[in-house]
Amino acid sequence: QDKEKLEIRKLSDPPSAETVRDMIKYARNVIEEFRRAKHYKYILCLTLTLPACELLEICELSLDKMGAVFEDSNVYMLHMMYQAMGVCLYVQDWEGALRHGQKIIRPYSKHYPSYSLNVASMWLKLGRLYMALENRTAGVKALKRAIAIMEVAHGKDHPYISEIKKELEDH
Repeated sequence: QDKEKLEIRKLSDPPSAETVRDMIKYARNVIEEFRRAKHYKYILCLTLTLPACELLEICELSLDKMGAVFEDSNVYMLHMMYQAMGVCLYVQDWEGALRHGQKIIRPYSKHYPSYSLNVASMWLKLGRLYMALENRTAGVKALKRAIAIMEVAHGKDHPYISEIKKELEDH
């Protein structure tokens, strides 16, 4: 799956090997900055000195730059989309979070094993976002997909599953 995970955009004029190398270096640097910030719990400090909308703008600019070379299924793109989704959730921009999550779920489903909790977690987030945005049909479908994966990973009697089933009943 490495080829899919590192997929380059198919363009009429393909990027040079040097351009791809430079973009990988750029992506790794941006991702490392976010990791470092999260590791040292500076995200909170950053949001106090650097508004969350600016953090989102950094994500969006990085996605635009990397998107000129990488496909959306590329792991570097996925990582930055996930960061953007997290910032959107933080600022309660449900539409923005949903937009990023919808781009993430298909590649996640390809890159991860069938019963991966990473995929279940993304379906869970999408389901809750759909519900918050009053799209019950899509929300129920997404939550049921999360449950199906979690039942295999955790077992049918796990408290998480009961909690999600209760959410479905309450909506």
